[in-house]
Amino acid sequence: MLEANRNPKIRTLTYSEIDGFSGFVGNFNVRIRKKARYTTSKCNGCGACFDVCPAYRPHDFEYGMAQSKAIYKSFAQAVPGVVQIDKQYCIDCGMCAKACELKAVDYDQKDEIIEEKFGIVVLASGFYEWLPPVGTLGFGVYENVITQGRLERILAPNGPTVGHLIRPSDGKRPTRIAFIQCVGSRDTQTNPHCCTTGCLLSVKNSKLIKQHYPDTEEYVIFMDLRCTGKMSEEYSMATREAGVHFIRSNIGRIIEDEKTKNLVLRFEDTMNPGTLQKLEVDMVVLTTNMVLGEEGTRLAKLMKLDLSPDSFLKEYHARLDPISTKVPGIFLAGTVQGPKNIAESISHAKGAASSAARILQAGKYEIELIRAVVEKPDTCSKCYRCVEACPYGAISIDDQGKINVDVISCKGCGTCNSVCRSQTIQLRYYRDPGYEGQIDALFGAPAAAPQETKDSSK
Repeated sequence: MLEANRNPKIRTLTYSEIDGFSGFVGNFNVRIRKKARYTTSKCNGCGACFDVCPAYRPHDFEYGMAQSKAIYKSFAQAVPGVVQIDKQYCIDCGMCAKACELKAVDYDQKDEIIEEKFGIVVLASGFYEWLPPVGTLGFGVYENVITQGRLERILAPNGPTVGHLIRPSDGKRPTRIAFIQCVGSRDTQTNPHCCTTGCLLSVKNSKLIKQHYPDTEEYVIFMDLRCTGKMSEEYSMATREAGVHFIRSNIGRIIEDEKTKNLVLRFEDTMNPGTLQKLEVDMVVLTTNMVLGEEGTRLAKLMKLDLSPDSFLKEYHARLDPISTKVPGIFLAGTVQGPKNIAESISHAKGAASSAARILQAGKYEIELIRAVVEKPDTCSKCYRCVEACPYGAISIDDQGKINVDVISCKGCGTCNSVCRSQTIQLRYYRDPGYEGQIDALFGAPAAAPQETKDSSK
């Protein structure tokens, strides 16, 4: 992030969001809302304001497991390293403005709207960790039931516990931990897709805990393990050899001991069908799914992009072109297209950068004119079937009732022609009369063979 921020050819607009989007490849019009930080560009992130601020707020980056001041930095490595004020928790005491020697605090700052033009768009909005409904396997009810995202921050050296493994209820180190796989994954009631990374994530975190605390008993409870990728299966086997227990089952219920805050898991061991097992642990870690989230869905709607059945952004072709979208000039990078691990995200991002550079370097975007054309505007009944059927949003009808086709957005799929009852719209080079002529020629009666004439002179 620092390298990109220091590059003179890269301009970063942080703490901003897209508020409007229109245009086409080479000429995208983007309206950007720069949210008010209530600090100016003079801020150097020195942190003098932190000490004097009396108000606290839940720390977003730490999943609310720690607190920050109402004037805060997003996280330690944030770029740029400036602070901002959360007005929801600010009590307007003015202490931060008095402590700032650079006079960088501006309580009257407003959101700023800017409009920019771009030739290419690479969408890389990432993913969110799916949160189970409150009560699912004790989540949100029992303090010691957490998700993998929260465990990652607990184990991080710069996390809320400075890397020390503790359980939320009493701050003690858990000696028995259960990892429950596929929570909200491969389930038609929640998320039917596989997150592809959850199995290896539990393998990694359980082995990491085992390295730091060898006396910890760990149990990974799974439906089936999908540790795919280079050396992943070997890593999984090394975790088993380190002493982590793997149990194939589905957890039916979790009960908390009110005195000890320990958790009792009841399940059937599928390797020994018909027998119910009981396991008491100090902490439970739920491995949940990757989802696009509300922000990604909002961007998809704003940019007129489709969602695939797994509710991620739909690519142009799942196998042959997983980077392009149906809108020329808009490319996908990383987990916005679907669940990926780090290596896959890097490869996908490099592909998006290459696809964008190819157009930018050429300086022009060439298209084949196999596009929909309005040949008989007078026959249009204004039924709007073509507008509703077009998967690319390329057809519109203006106030005067005139049909317009955006030749750049149009892909020449022919859907509009197939639903048009009056045959107002045709597909250039693939018109219906041409097809009818070919069909008639294929299925028409064969021509009569020429008959031989007898020579009367013989």
